[in-house]
Amino acid sequence: MFSQHISSLSYSGGAILFSVLFLVSLYTLHKQQTHFFLSIAVLGNALFNFFVSFAYSSPKYLQYIPLLEILKNGTWFAAILSSLKIGSSVPIPKRFYWLIHGLWLTLLTLNILVFSKSQSLDLSTNPIYIWNGLLLAILGLVSVEQLYRNTDQERHVKLLSISAGSIFLYDLYLFAHGLVFKQIDYDLWYARGAISGTSALLLTIGLISFLNSPVQRTKLSISRPIAFYTTSLTTAGFFLSLMAAGGYYIKLYGGSWGIILQVVLIFSACVAVVVIFVSRTIRTRLSVVIDKNFFHHKYDYRNEWLRLIHYLSQPSDEGDFHKRAIKAVASTFKSPGGCIWADNDSGGYWPVATHNLELPNMDITEQKNTDFCRALHDQEWVFSPGADSDNQTSNMNEMLPGWVYEISNLWIIIPLINDDELIGFMGLANPPLETQLTWEDLDLLKTVGRQVSNYIARHVSAEQLVESKQFDAYNKLTAFVMHDLKNLIAQQALVVENAAKHKENPAFIEDAIGTIDNSVKRMNNLLQKLQQKDQVASPVVGKIDLNKILVDACKKCHDRHPIPSLRLADVAPKVTLDRDHFEMVMVHLIKNAQEATNKDGFIDITLSLNDDIIRIEVEDNGEGMSQQFIKERLFKPFDTTKSGKGMGIGVYQTREFIKSLGGDFSVDSTLGEGSLFTLQIPLHKPA
Repeated sequence: MFSQHISSLSYSGGAILFSVLFLVSLYTLHKQQTHFFLSIAVLGNALFNFFVSFAYSSPKYLQYIPLLEILKNGTWFAAILSSLKIGSSVPIPKRFYWLIHGLWLTLLTLNILVFSKSQSLDLSTNPIYIWNGLLLAILGLVSVEQLYRNTDQERHVKLLSISAGSIFLYDLYLFAHGLVFKQIDYDLWYARGAISGTSALLLTIGLISFLNSPVQRTKLSISRPIAFYTTSLTTAGFFLSLMAAGGYYIKLYGGSWGIILQVVLIFSACVAVVVIFVSRTIRTRLSVVIDKNFFHHKYDYRNEWLRLIHYLSQPSDEGDFHKRAIKAVASTFKSPGGCIWADNDSGGYWPVATHNLELPNMDITEQKNTDFCRALHDQEWVFSPGADSDNQTSNMNEMLPGWVYEISNLWIIIPLINDDELIGFMGLANPPLETQLTWEDLDLLKTVGRQVSNYIARHVSAEQLVESKQFDAYNKLTAFVMHDLKNLIAQQALVVENAAKHKENPAFIEDAIGTIDNSVKRMNNLLQKLQQKDQVASPVVGKIDLNKILVDACKKCHDRHPIPSLRLADVAPKVTLDRDHFEMVMVHLIKNAQEATNKDGFIDITLSLNDDIIRIEVEDNGEGMSQQFIKERLFKPFDTTKSGKGMGIGVYQTREFIKSLGGDFSVDSTLGEGSLFTLQIPLHKPA
């Protein structure tokens, strides 16, 4: 049987404190700041403590303590799960609620069957009572954990979690100790009432302080100086306590060897504490762990990230993006300027831009295979040339090249890594105030470095793309010029070829002179287009008789077979266009048809006018084309099937020219049967 007086006083105090909490909870319930089940839980705890205090004056009532304890814990479960159901930020499976309530109700039923028949029993040694308390404490801690993790951490919810959690945690220790030693420790039992009363007092003070303040979320935090200067002491104290507890149990169960093991264990703990105090590395790592997990960060990372993205996303002048990158990073770390070293395409890095950082010369080059560059790439190391020897950022300073120390105000060097490739590195100038780099600074430097390297790589790719487009445009222009020259050369070659046979014929001489004159005019026109700097020269256009153009185009193709046949319109349509260009287009279509048709085949050219639409058809019975070829290759420039004889731009050029007239160009072809090319040109070009 438990001792009476101290236990009665402890539980009476707990009952009084829970009664006060009950009155406060009723007031907060009226203010709609708490819910009904919290008041029920507080009342249940108050009644339980009053009953235990009263039971020591009448021992016959002690047999009801196990049943009332289960009911008391059941009210806590109801309060915690109701808070979880109301404020949960994620849906909690209903089976969790049913499981908790089902377990404690099952325990209640079993205990009614067991303890209702017992007239006298010693609870301190009763295994059923000990196991009940242990299971209820575990269920309580599970419920508190779910409440703390899955609800918005409003202040009264956190207080409820701390108060209820401390009660369940103490019960867990009390009954776990009793399970190990097969008897509940009297001293622990005496203190139980006072412990629960202290938790009630904490919750009471919290609810009173929140009465006239809005619902807020809160975070646990302690001051940086206290944590930094007491990290080793706190760790040492915890470690010594743990070792002392281990030594106690070794002494208890170790027999004759227990004292020896206890002394060895305590001595090992003291040695470990000394190591912690002496080792700067271990203390630094402990400080970083505490700083990362218990404090508000030095930087507002959201604002820093948005500011950096906003700065880098602004338009910049061509070639100015390196300086913009320097300014973005320098402003983040209060540095006046810096310099970027980028890949020089020769196996090294050289300075490409500088801002408020004076270099001894701009020819400083660092090869990629040096230890310095390998540390930047492999370990993403941030070098600090001016750091003290006891600072961790100076651990690899022996890898720094000599030119680094020639830059007087160089502060740090950060790697620029994009897609696991070191595209360069950036040096920053000393900030106005001396700054000691922390883990936050290093993490932010590496993150900003990766973002800036992506920004630089994107701009470099854009410049390469622009350059590639310029070369592409130049190549296209060259191809079109060569295509025009090829047709002019063909005309001149034909004159030369026939000159030996017909040089005595005056008509031939006249025709040759006209051909040469036409070629000269076309070449002059081509030169004017190429030499025009501000804009492309306007072609020589005018009202052109299409009948005459088609006749001339057919004449130029009479040197090949099959000779094209021509059917003209009854009324010669006249259209405003570039005569030479249109004639070249028609000659090209006819010659393509001749190359695809056997000598005994046919090529028919038809000109018609219908509803102000001029229709020109070029039909042959040659090889034809597949629909896939027409769709994928026919209009693709520089794609040819003539094995070096053509450039693959004739049909593309034809389509673009007809479209420039407001018309349409279509192809209908069957493989092995022939092709039909149709040109439709409006009689009056639309605006």
